Amino acid sequence: MEEKKYAGKKSIKSIAFFGDADISEADETYIAAFDVAEALAKEGYVVVDGGGPGVMEAATSGATKGGGKTISVTFDPVNAPGYEGKYVGNVTDQEIVTTNYIDRMFKLMEYGDAFIIFKGGSGTMSEFGTAWVLAKLYYGHHKPFILYGEHWIPIIDAIRDNMNIDAKEYSVFEICRTKDEVLRTVQKFAMQISLRDHSQDGKGDEYDKAFTK
Repeated sequence: MEEKKYAGKKSIKSIAFFGDADISEADETYIAAFDVAEALAKEGYVVVDGGGPGVMEAATSGATKGGGKTISVTFDPVNAPGYEGKYVGNVTDQEIVTTNYIDRMFKLMEYGDAFIIFKGGSGTMSEFGTAWVLAKLYYGHHKPFILYGEHWIPIIDAIRDNMNIDAKEYSVFEICRTKDEVLRTVQKFAMQISLRDHSQDGKGDEYDKAFTK
């Protein structure tokens, strides 16, 4: 597969999943990620994840059940005991191997035309922050994202009350609570992208360079 190009040129075809690696199949977040991935796969979206356990495994398994294509972005670190590592139970149609955590995160964002962020820990928060700041920097040529779950509401409320975030920065994502809301929101994001002014699509290429060396 060739490297992804600016999402606005092709709208939304692939969606990257982010979330907690340290959860079991019985966890409500795992179940939600599985169901969302299955629903998206049935609609023809490619599901992209980090090739690990937890939400990542749920994304692959759900997409596989839905008959969709899956891509994982992995790396095998040295001296990184806090990283979940590649998970043998997460087998995707295509694996992209990277050399370090940062490269892996940006490659995930490169291959996703949009992102869904589930409940997670510090790694998930770093992915959320990166997706958000890139959307701000390249606003109008950005990749949108979904925050999945009720728990995001007080988090965003606290950010709104205590941090200096511009109003337009809140327009690059939506909070969803069900798989049906996710499907509708992805379709809405795709429509917004299709209506963008692409006369200066070179700016979109600059956005892509944020993910590549």
